Parts: sequence; C-alpha cells; structure tokens
Amino acid sequence: GGQFTNLKAQARSMGLEDRWHEVAQMYADVNKMFGDIVKVTPSSKVVGDMALMMVSQGLTRAQVEDPAVEVSFPDSVIDMMRGNLGQPPGGFPDSILKKVLKGEKPNLDRPGKHVAPVDLEEARAKLSKELEGKAIDDEDLNGYLMYPKVFLDYMGRHRIYGPVRTLPTHTFFYGMEPGEEISAEIDPGKTLEIRLQAIGDTDENGEVRVFFELNGQPRVIRVPNRLVKSQTVQRPKAEAGTDHRGDEDGNRPACRTRRGGQGGACPTRRPDRRQGPSDRAGITSPAARPLSARPSAQDQHPQDQQAQHRDLQRFQQSHPLSPVRLRCR
Repeated sequence: GGQFTNLKAQARSMGLEDRWHEVAQMYADVNKMFGDIVKVTPSSKVVGDMALMMVSQGLTRAQVEDPAVEVSFPDSVIDMMRGNLGQPPGGFPDSILKKVLKGEKPNLDRPGKHVAPVDLEEARAKLSKELEGKAIDDEDLNGYLMYPKVFLDYMGRHRIYGPVRTLPTHTFFYGMEPGEEISAEIDPGKTLEIRLQAIGDTDENGEVRVFFELNGQPRVIRVPNRLVKSQTVQRPKAEAGTDHRGDEDGNRPACRTRRGGQGGACPTRRPDRRQGPSDRAGITSPAARPLSARPSAQDQHPQDQQAQHRDLQRFQQSHPLSPVRLRCR
C-alpha cells in the first residue's frame, strides 16, 4: 500500500515515471536478491532504494551479484546488511552480504543490544547548540536520536526552504503550473496565498526567473532549474578583500589584495552583469535569501529588468488568455 505509492512518487521525482514497469519488476528482483525478506517500514524502503538505483544506473541483478562488477550501494542497503534493522530468518544471502559489506562482519545480535546509554538532556543541549540555540522538544530529540542524519538534513532543508510541510502534497512533489493558486498556512492564523504567473527560460547558469503573486503582491525570484543545474559549471565567487578588477582594456592582471599583497592568477570570473547588486558583491544567490532581502525592481540591473520583460512577453504570446497581472518596472 504505502510502499507502492511512495515508490511511485520517488520514481516520478527521479524522472523514472515512464519506466515504472521496470521499477516494479526491479523491486521484485531486489527482494529475491535480498532473500525474500519481510517488507515493512523501513525494510520495504531499503528494497525500493536499491530498485530505483539499479534502474537509474541501468544495472541488472546479475551485474549486482557479480563480484567483478563494482557497485556503489545506497547507505540504507549497507545499514540493513550490517544488521542494524535486525536479521531475517536464516540471515541475508552470503553473496550479496559479502559484496555490500566488503569483508565487514555484520551484527547478528539484537540491534539495540550494544547501543551505549544516552544522557537525554546532554544530547538535547548538544543538538540545540548545533542548531544555533533552537529549542528542542521531546519529539525533535527522539527523531534526532533515532535518525541523526535524516533529522539534521531535514532541519537544513527547513532552514533553506522554510516550512514546506505546509504545502499541498501534489505541489511539494510536482510543483505548480502557471495560473495555479495554492494556500499555505505557515503559522496558526497566518496563511499565504500563492499564485504562479509565469516561468522564464533557463539562462546559461541553469537558473530561471519565476513570476508569481504572494498575497496579491507581484514578486520575481531566480531559482535553479534542477533539470539542467547538474550540467552547469559552478565557479567560485570572489573572496572578500581581493581586487579582481582589470585595466581599461578589460585585461585581468594577477589578483591583488586591497592591502597591497600580490596573488596568483585570478581563480574567479567576472560577475555576471545581469545579477543583482548583492550577487555582484559575492554575498549569496537570490534563491538562498528570503523574499524581503532580495533586490527590488529599482535595485536591479537594467539588463535584468529587460530579461524579465522578455520572459513576460513570451508567456503572454503563448498564453494570450492567461490573466498575467505583473508589471515590469
């Protein structure tokens, strides 16, 4: 039940929706390869993780079981083979166990038997300090103690993207379409009305401009296009206190710090003129800043405004009946 729906959503998010029949068949193959184990949370997810990995990388069961073929197994598979979820009757098949653990001995005892005692208040204080003073309730503490990496990853994403748990499930997994409107209650009595107006073309940095309304107010942000972001080259930003300016002819000399020190060849490129003022200073990308901290239309470079205007014109031409109410200033 739950495993089927979750696995299908995971496959869709990885771009494997049109290969669902392969994922379903691979799930059955992985289950047999692991010894036809009892599949309940979390063991069912481990089988799903392995199936998705094999389909995405084009691996067969025979290749995975072949000792001569190098395979990078998902962390969840390694953890299960170590015995941290317990042992199935008769144990896991020796061939797959040896290949996953690479000679490491699995734990054949009850998983919690050798766990060291935990000072709950000490762990709470440590976690609070790691999260910069955030108050840690019992629910957060329990989640951290059972799944420390998962919990910290969740809190990290929460810091970057905000309370995404308030988004409708379909929006969280698949995003919004132009003209679609959703409501998100971020606090009791505080609801955001979000309407997507248009999405611009992807630029050479793998980013797109998103035009939307937030509680009726027009907003424009730039976000990574994840479908192409992995193919773009990430270049380091200029370090603070370093002079990267060239001469009048545009030639770039060896970098010199403003204090007069000499440096080697400049490791950075010139800032993109279409970026906002904060980006040219090398502070942070617009997608990582809250909306209130992003440059307003008056602060944006003229080329930035022109690009936004072109994106809106394209959208209006392709959607002549769409009620686009945004204005470029």
